[in-house]
Amino acid sequence: MTNNDIFKKLRVALMLRDDQIVEILELVDFRISKSELGAFFRDEKHPNYVECGDQVLRNFLNALVIHLRGTKENPKNPNDVLAKHKAEIPKKDSTKERSEFKAAAKDEEKGRGDQKPSKSGTTAKKPFKKSNSKTAPKIQVVEKVKFNNGKGKKS
Repeated sequence: MTNNDIFKKLRVALMLRDDQIVEILELVDFRISKSELGAFFRDEKHPNYVECGDQVLRNFLNALVIHLRGTKENPKNPNDVLAKHKAEIPKKDSTKERSEFKAAAKDEEKGRGDQKPSKSGTTAKKPFKKSNSKTAPKIQVVEKVKFNNGKGKKS
């Protein structure tokens, strides 16, 4: 398991965003940009993938300890810190609560679901009407060509 894998797993397990990781690393005076950080989390086959060095992971782990536990002068409860991270994550609206994703019944009879809709309503299909016979005749664009598709070839 590489340092990148460890870093990725910690990021997912602790539900950290890139900007939060940058802030955590600044606790130990280690400055890194979001783009440099994003290079660690890329796929190994990606051209901008960068291998995470021991120094980066060591500084992140030391900063994570300070972030979760606090300092001797100002101790923190790690569960409170993790709960705060969880509360910061925006909740997605479920499709059940959002009315724009609900299927609206076009007709009262269709919305019932217990019976098939009757044909007497306005939703009954209308027969297809052919257009006037006065329209221009079809113009054949391609000449009639017979394709043998390889049959009857002499080799």
